[in-house]
Amino acid sequence: MLTIEALNQYYGESHTLWDLDLEVPSGAVLCLMGRNGVGKTTLLKCIMGLLPIRSGRVAFQGENLIGSAAERRAPLGIGYVPQGRQIFPLLTVEENLKIGLAVNPRRPRQVPELIYEMFPVLKTMLKRRGGDLSGGQQQQLAIGRALVLEPKMLILDEPTEGIQPNVVREIGRVIRRLNQEQTDQIREQVAIVREIGTAIRRVNEEQGMTVLLVEQKLPFARWVAQQFCIVDKGRPVATGAMADLDDGLVRQYLTV
Repeated sequence: MLTIEALNQYYGESHTLWDLDLEVPSGAVLCLMGRNGVGKTTLLKCIMGLLPIRSGRVAFQGENLIGSAAERRAPLGIGYVPQGRQIFPLLTVEENLKIGLAVNPRRPRQVPELIYEMFPVLKTMLKRRGGDLSGGQQQQLAIGRALVLEPKMLILDEPTEGIQPNVVREIGRVIRRLNQEQTDQIREQVAIVREIGTAIRRVNEEQGMTVLLVEQKLPFARWVAQQFCIVDKGRPVATGAMADLDDGLVRQYLTV
């Protein structure tokens, strides 16, 4: 569905992405992994037309995106949840969600009920301003806003960012059984992580939506994604099925 060929990107004279190739198959959940500063977010911004590239090709369903304006992506069917969420803090939850409805005037002028099924808290806070939500709730809102587009492909940059690291590290156990001794705050964040992961898996499995995910939390990535691509110094160094992500690769490219 998404094809990247020989992509080169520079920040000034700094060569950031080096002849990068990446294929995201239709219907897959692929996790882009790597340490901080290796070019993961830069790559997503290049895909979305937010950063210029020096050379290479980015194609979505066969259509070359190079040279097209950033706002062209949403009508093509690409939903994007950027790092840091970037919701509209002075707009209500409902207003944030409805912004995406204008992208395709042929669709109903209401938020799909599926959004509220996946993130029930949003329905209870429709009139609350986005800036008044907790970090985890804002992340749910950002994902919901992207899903309002009913995209063919969803791109997420660090969806668990800002949620307690100790909770995310233990997500593999937590999603099966909550610890009865957790505080209410931790329990709430566990629920948010679980809902985010469940939402990603649900839109993929039930709707066949393709997902490109940047995530550094290994338990979450293993739970959600089917495939991985590790980037190091602006180049892919390992790709494969998530089941093939072994301890050697983790130690070499992912541990700090």
